[in-house]
Amino acid sequence: MKDTLPPQLDQGRVRQSFRRGLQSYHGTASVQADIAAQLAGLLQAQGAPRRFEAVLEFGCGTGHLTRHLLQRFTAGSLLLNDLVPEAAQVLQALGDAAPAQSRFEAGAVETLPLPQQFDLIASASTVQWIADLPALTARLAARLKPGGWLALSGFGRNQFRELAALGSAAAAPSYLDAGEWPSMLPEGVEIQAVRQQPAVLEFDTALDLLKHLRRTGVNGHAQQSWSRGRLQEFEDSYRQRFGRGGKLPLTYDPVLLAARRTG
Repeated sequence: MKDTLPPQLDQGRVRQSFRRGLQSYHGTASVQADIAAQLAGLLQAQGAPRRFEAVLEFGCGTGHLTRHLLQRFTAGSLLLNDLVPEAAQVLQALGDAAPAQSRFEAGAVETLPLPQQFDLIASASTVQWIADLPALTARLAARLKPGGWLALSGFGRNQFRELAALGSAAAAPSYLDAGEWPSMLPEGVEIQAVRQQPAVLEFDTALDLLKHLRRTGVNGHAQQSWSRGRLQEFEDSYRQRFGRGGKLPLTYDPVLLAARRTG
């Protein structure tokens, strides 16, 4: 079974997958939580100002990145967005930590109304789900003020490499390595820093691994149904090819980017 990228993103399936995993995501998505912390730190290390007047974060999920941004920076206004409407609970969870001018808008960022310009547009562990990434970055750049910042993280081509090697067709549509990012950005947006560093989780059983994927919602394109026999066959194949020390590794391949609009 060839691991092919879907020609079109089934946003309904992705939305349902993340909705199902929303309650368990925050405590389970340890890699994504670490990525969010690193992305906020990368932005700060590149000399971003201590205060942004207007901030947009898309794909906010349960607020991992939101919290790290608000710990390191202040914002005059904050617009949070997610494909899953239930992610609006992030604002309630933030309480007084959120700027007074904060709101949430559900929907796909590709069509999200953006009536204002922003000093910072940020997103962690989301852009891999964008089918036409150059179109989105051009749209976002047009809403950045001159000198405004873009902070994004996605995943490289070795994301879940074990699953891909075993025939999974559940890949997100835009896995990109660090060296591919310059061609994704429009003219007038310059990369300040880009970083790619794999992280490997280990699981005792294939069932544990699959539960992890389900609880984090990252298998938004998965259409596999699991019988007991098929699960055992999958685990046997996984152990034979990738097992180490009795564990089953799963590779995450995060790519972090800080860029700035120059004109």
